[in-house]
Amino acid sequence: MADPVYRRVVIKLSGEYLAGSHSFGLDHPTIDRIAADLIRAHELGTDIAVVVGGGNMVRGMDVSVRGMSRPTGDTMGMLATMMNCLALEAAIEGKGAPAKTLSAFVMPEISELFTRSAAHKYLAEGRIVLLGGGTGNPFFTTDTTAVLRAAEIDAQAVLKATNVDGVYSADPKKDPNAKRFERLTHTQAIEGGYKVMDATAFALARETSLPIIVFSIAEPGSIGAVLRGTGRGTVVAG
Repeated sequence: MADPVYRRVVIKLSGEYLAGSHSFGLDHPTIDRIAADLIRAHELGTDIAVVVGGGNMVRGMDVSVRGMSRPTGDTMGMLATMMNCLALEAAIEGKGAPAKTLSAFVMPEISELFTRSAAHKYLAEGRIVLLGGGTGNPFFTTDTTAVLRAAEIDAQAVLKATNVDGVYSADPKKDPNAKRFERLTHTQAIEGGYKVMDATAFALARETSLPIIVFSIAEPGSIGAVLRGTGRGTVVAG
């Protein structure tokens, strides 16, 4: 088996994906499958931290357009990411692998607070670390959180797990002529307006020289394939 390309990564996982075929909530077979994929990828020898979205529970922007303030809506969304992290942590540990949830919020009865030293400690112990609560601030997406945390914990790449196998020139589900890119620069990704990640995340990745690998998590084993350099996806770097 090939050695992993990266020794430490942050995986950005969509909250919506945790709902499986449902429009809301948690789909436990899906969570179990992702937990198994994370464990197998971790066994390759790569330190893994995971930033999970909260869109299967609450999307801050959706709440705010219904009359609630954006900061309040975003805070609700950040709390939703904590629920997703705890569910994923339970699934990982239920399969016999060590995991640890760290929160951007102070909530000592539920989770330890994220700090760089805490993250480094638990990664060094061989745990899969789940990073909840976003950045702890409104107006920042979990895409930006993933890049920020990757820079903070000295990760070598951000793996953006999506429903499609890379970045396309248009929505491949709507446009059969959409072109898939093998590689883009951060600047090209920003100027192209590709919606796979927000512009703030791409800009921070450019500033911190972090590559972003966009791939589909729908195929079991896809995380490990990306780590071995054999997976299908788009590399955004340089």
